[in-house]
Amino acid sequence: MTTPLTYLYAPGDRPEVVHKALASGADVVIVDLEDAVAADRKKYALAATAELLASPQRLPVHVRINTPHDIEALIALPGLCALRIPKVAHGTDIRRIAARAPGVPLYPLLESALAIEHAYAIATAHPAVHGIAIGEADLRADLGVRDGTSLDWPRTRIVVAARAAGLAPPAQSVFPDIRDLDALYASCTHGRALGFLGRAAIHPRQLPVIERAFRPTPEEIEAAEEIVKAAATDGGALALPDGRFVDAAIVAAAQRTLALARREGSWEGSS
Repeated sequence: MTTPLTYLYAPGDRPEVVHKALASGADVVIVDLEDAVAADRKKYALAATAELLASPQRLPVHVRINTPHDIEALIALPGLCALRIPKVAHGTDIRRIAARAPGVPLYPLLESALAIEHAYAIATAHPAVHGIAIGEADLRADLGVRDGTSLDWPRTRIVVAARAAGLAPPAQSVFPDIRDLDALYASCTHGRALGFLGRAAIHPRQLPVIERAFRPTPEEIEAAEEIVKAAATDGGALALPDGRFVDAAIVAAAQRTLALARREGSWEGSS
């Protein structure tokens, strides 16, 4: 499976929007039963989502549950790929969910100061955890900080926790302004520099911007190809012709870069 870069949220109480999301070009669709759905529409959202997922879907579909009681209606459905668990604060929260959803991949959402402090414990709480993510809107409210770089420390904290737990790099939280695509791009490039890979979106027009921001540049592809070629002829640590020292971690990073380049169809390797 190609590395996901784009995750598009769609409200569970609007099946027509979910179907558009499935045709949007996103890598993953996240059907939201929580914040995007009004309280008096929660029951309908769950029923509509269960009806959709009664059949396999063309894309991976994750569901952000509203309460643990949603799980029983979803776990046996063939169209469900994973559950997103909001407001996780402790590893015990995930273990309880995993017991109710055996065999279902889980993605805890860290949305409070306490959750950030427990990031590694949450990431390693259960083998069902396939990734972690940060919920920035609630975290900002909890910390009483503004947007911008004010969350860079907790962002870095979950990137480190994911890596330490052997998980994929987390995707960035949503960018709330669907009109300012230049600001979205700048935010994505900043997130990429912090170690994020990909981003959640709330509108299809954000998807190409996210793709572009996380796509390897020609210079990055060329450098990665040089590293991988050199490593193929020398099994240990080595120095490149320009004097740079390369070890196994750098080779692995180069291989990830080339995997992303192949996803774009923009690199076929040197002859």
